[in-house]
Amino acid sequence: MLSLFSAEFAGIAWIVGLFIILIVLLIVMAIFAKYFRLWIQSVTTGAGIGIWDLIGMSFRKVRPEVIVRSKIMAVQAGLGEESGMTSKALEAHYLAGGNVPLVIRAIIAANKAKNIPLDFRLATAIDLAGRNILEAVQTSVYPKVIDCPGANSGRESLDAIAKNGIQLKVKARVTVRANIRQLIGGATEETIIARVGEGIVSAIGSSEKHTDVLENPDRISKAVLARRLDSQTAFEIVSIDIADIDVGDNVGARLQADQAEADTRVARANAEGRRAMAVAQEQENIAEIELSRAKVTEAEADVPRAVAEAIMNGKLTIMEYYRLRNVQADTEMRSSIATAGNTRSVQRAAS
Repeated sequence: MLSLFSAEFAGIAWIVGLFIILIVLLIVMAIFAKYFRLWIQSVTTGAGIGIWDLIGMSFRKVRPEVIVRSKIMAVQAGLGEESGMTSKALEAHYLAGGNVPLVIRAIIAANKAKNIPLDFRLATAIDLAGRNILEAVQTSVYPKVIDCPGANSGRESLDAIAKNGIQLKVKARVTVRANIRQLIGGATEETIIARVGEGIVSAIGSSEKHTDVLENPDRISKAVLARRLDSQTAFEIVSIDIADIDVGDNVGARLQADQAEADTRVARANAEGRRAMAVAQEQENIAEIELSRAKVTEAEADVPRAVAEAIMNGKLTIMEYYRLRNVQADTEMRSSIATAGNTRSVQRAAS
């Protein structure tokens, strides 16, 4: 009985063991089926990524196909691990949120260009800073043309005024090359456009005549380039070309006309003020004349009273009073005759 039980237990254990082995084999086969193609690619290209590395990437939430393909690109381009592009470095950049294939393509492009210093560490830093490293490398190889003023500024030209008051409307094109070393923290295209526009306006404003600028437009380019406007920017200015220059308004004449109009208004206001003061003075004089006449009338009113008192007091007789009145009447007659004679003389002279 005991031997029969032992035989049944051994059979069950063997079946369970066989089942476990089958499960393990299925798991291993599933793992190999998932990573076998990537492992074969890594082995055949010399990327140096093992099967256990691929399994570990899955546990670390890293997409193995991204790392394998990026490493294969680097190896096929002749960039080995001595340049810093190890599997661990690629995984670290992927986990940091970087674009690993873009960085590899940018480094390959820079390496093929021969004259662009770009290593893996700098490329990953630029990528994590939010700049498109591949576009920057392409701009270094093929310079980029920027219109000034920019298309988003809402202006068709840069307006500047020469010293003779003539306005010039300028359109410029700035050819720039990306400065890889200044991509992190360097100013963008908007800064280049603003600085070039400021330089063009300053160069035109320092010209004595607008014809000097029209005769030699390249003087603007030379003056702007000499100011090193690309410092602390992500670009290096290759050239500044004046695409178009148009003559605008005569701003100086318009300002002089406006100033003359303003001066005329000020003169009119001052003349009106003086006229008002003269009118006020005239009214004051008239008031003083009327006051004097009132005083005269008041004084004349006192004369009969004084004469009457003099007669009553015996200081003036009636005959003396009548002689005085005759003298006054004679004086008034002589004055009226003289006034009439002067009037006729003036009329004869005027005729």
